[in-house]
Amino acid sequence: MKKIKIGLFVRVLIAIALGALLGLIAPEVLVRIFKTFNSLFAQLLKFIVPLLVLGLVTPAIANVGRGAGKMLLTVMGIAYLSTICSGFFAHLCASNAFPHFLQAGELSADAISAKEFLPYFDLKIPPICDIMTALVLSFMIGVGIIFTDSGALKKGFDEFGAIVKLTIEKAIIPLLPVYIFTMICEMSAKGVIAVVLGTGAKVIFTGVVLTLVWLVLQYCIAGAIAGKNPFKCLWNMVPAYLTAFSICSSSAAIPVTSSCTRKNVKNDDIVDFTIPLCSTVHMCGSTIKLAVSAIAVAYIFNIPMPFAVYAHFVLMQGIAAVAAPGVMGGVLMASVGLLESIMGFGPEQTALVMTLYLALDGYGPGCNVTGDGAIAIVIDKIFGKK
Repeated sequence: MKKIKIGLFVRVLIAIALGALLGLIAPEVLVRIFKTFNSLFAQLLKFIVPLLVLGLVTPAIANVGRGAGKMLLTVMGIAYLSTICSGFFAHLCASNAFPHFLQAGELSADAISAKEFLPYFDLKIPPICDIMTALVLSFMIGVGIIFTDSGALKKGFDEFGAIVKLTIEKAIIPLLPVYIFTMICEMSAKGVIAVVLGTGAKVIFTGVVLTLVWLVLQYCIAGAIAGKNPFKCLWNMVPAYLTAFSICSSSAAIPVTSSCTRKNVKNDDIVDFTIPLCSTVHMCGSTIKLAVSAIAVAYIFNIPMPFAVYAHFVLMQGIAAVAAPGVMGGVLMASVGLLESIMGFGPEQTALVMTLYLALDGYGPGCNVTGDGAIAIVIDKIFGKK
């Protein structure tokens, strides 16, 4: 018989439901076993994130090549600008909206630690470097490969990146639902699960609305630049949005995204160049989803978030997530270290952000690929006649 494959989204929902129910009745011994797995997996995440940045960002920079033309640099510049602007847009909207339906300090540190479940043992797995060191090193090596034409070093990092991708796809991603299950189970046992689930529904709804509004803004800007009807162009991209939403992947939706973009851009060369490139460097939807989740968690835990700290996070996250869409859950994995090193989140806050991010994964990639079409319209206006 054909093996039934359950997607990550469904597995996360099952993990949340089972964790919430089991936490109400589980004995302390069982919860402590789950806590032991939770702490070990958190250590593994801290270890793998710098390697993910080195293995994915370095080859992505090296692949630009010394002879990169103006169009390549323009696409990358617009994509990065769109990504970081979406993060600031999310901050502006979410920070003003959340006080109306979320309660500040609802999950204080005292409430979380009131009933503590300690792991049976705690194994430390120190990362080889922190996330900022990995980012700087990636740029140094990537640019160095471009100017020295070091084929051997480039091949080595390509193969290292393949190993990191394999680890993420075969070990980290399959265990994520288990990690979320253990975290939800512990919160249920502590009696704070109602707050978590209620917050989650509101945060996800906010994220979906903001991504749709951002797409309208993108196409209004692209339409104004290219002299096209933005709403007609956006309507042409609906199949691409629905495809990426259902399969939760920007890269896998490239054929559909290209087909839809050709309805708005007649130059096939522009489409064939822009869409695959944007699928690895343009992450406006994923950034909004991550930003909204992080802002909500900081708000309910009453963690101060000065704008300068948030701006630092958005600027670095836009760089760290380059080429991460090639890995399922890659944007989230690339940003975990930044949540802790820049935002000051602890394991509980980071795990909750991951839960909110994965609970409805598809609307981020859906926004990403639809936004790629808007960038293609602008690039066609600039370079289409050349």
